[in-house]
Amino acid sequence: MSLERTVTVVPEAGLHARPAAKFVEAVNDHESDVKIGHVDEDDLTPAGSMIAVTSLGVESGEAVRIVADGPDEETTLGALERVLTTPEDELADASN
Repeated sequence: MSLERTVTVVPEAGLHARPAAKFVEAVNDHESDVKIGHVDEDDLTPAGSMIAVTSLGVESGEAVRIVADGPDEETTLGALERVLTTPEDELADASN
């Protein structure tokens, strides 16, 4: 069974550049299989690829669906939600 969350993207850059890199890094730090997509679309994209995530064209203020399936799906969704709801300047501070 998989878990799903809908999250509104906060970083000004949307899911591009640093926020996308942090998102993909968080996906790859967990065991669960993760997919992401626009809320109004059924077709979800594998979330472990920077190219796949940035090609979605998600902008700041837009909501996305994240689905995790695996042994740590709750933890995975929590980590990904934190990345998507943290302003970009705070993401930069967290990496220093």
